[in-house]
Amino acid sequence: MRIARKEAKETQYWLQLIFTDDEQTRLRLYQEAEELRKILPSIINKLP
Repeated sequence: MRIARKEAKETQYWLQLIFTDDEQTRLRLYQEAEELRKILPSIINKLP
């Protein structure tokens, strides 16, 4: 799970660097990565 959290954070980084004509899609993907990054720590904390 910690790897997934790290990957979500890295995805956000790369999405910030992408220059694209479809800004709406880039922002949507960034927001999804942000949501995952916020959800994963709570899952990690609940693991035994």
